[in-house]
Amino acid sequence: MRAARLIKMVLLLQSRPSMTAAELARELEVSERTITRDAQALSEAGVPVYADRGRTGGYRLIGGYRTRLTGLARSEAEALFLSGLPRALREMGLDDAASAARLKVSAALLPSLRDASDTAAQRFHLDAPGWYQEPKTPELLPTIAEAVWDDRMLTVRYRRGHDHEVERELAPYGLVLKAGVWYLCARVAGGDFRVYRIDRFAAVVVSEERFVRDETFVLPDFWEERAADFARSILRSEVVVRLSESGARRLPYAVDRAAATEALAVAGPPDELGRVTVTLPVESYEVAFSQLFSLGPELEVLEPPALRERFAEAAARTARLYD
Repeated sequence: MRAARLIKMVLLLQSRPSMTAAELARELEVSERTITRDAQALSEAGVPVYADRGRTGGYRLIGGYRTRLTGLARSEAEALFLSGLPRALREMGLDDAASAARLKVSAALLPSLRDASDTAAQRFHLDAPGWYQEPKTPELLPTIAEAVWDDRMLTVRYRRGHDHEVERELAPYGLVLKAGVWYLCARVAGGDFRVYRIDRFAAVVVSEERFVRDETFVLPDFWEERAADFARSILRSEVVVRLSESGARRLPYAVDRAAATEALAVAGPPDELGRVTVTLPVESYEVAFSQLFSLGPELEVLEPPALRERFAEAAARTARLYD
């Protein structure tokens, strides 16, 4: 632990002209007294750490000292490519590796380029979870992430429904964070590739056995295909609606975008009032009601009759409220 901290301290000093004891203590999450002891230890080991005295003083490296410890470890190099996803890194247990990787890169850069990471961070930030929900980190995520990085087989218990669990042997190929929810893309032992919600794993055991990856597997392509299949699979019902020009523009924002776009593309020409009639696939009539009612008078349900009656009743109740 201390050795890693000393290396990190050298890299920090190498990447900046000087740092105060307070700054180093904050970066390394130790006390200023510990920084003083660490600086003394580095000096005794031959690292030319110099302490500037006084109120504006601090620590710096002298004599153009450059460490040879800037080579990236595999975990650090992999984590560096995810360094724009700080929350995801923390949840997978890779924040320390990413921090070390960024320091090593910073230490290897020319002095004029060492603010590049700060410059980028001030201009781009990815916030993956959706609005109006409190994202929760699945307890087993770090264990699964470790198996993904090491290509190790998993023995898992997976919850299907409220009280049913199945056991599987999985080759964990990749992790996906979608709208604040973590998914595992894995191959069932002796079977095909599937997608699992990580918060539904009841137990996970990492095997010493490693699996050989299928070189034809491409995680982004696989996820895009499965996500599209899933979106299509849940659209099991159909409704027929008549839309005003404004309603047609707003429809893709109220329901599944791809389904709305396809339905509008094959709709017939507008009637004399500029309205188009569309046959729209929906998940269920209950879901369709909650989604389509947001369009108000810009949409009229034609079929099925039961859904049309429900819209008429809801519209009448709304009108009475404002009578």
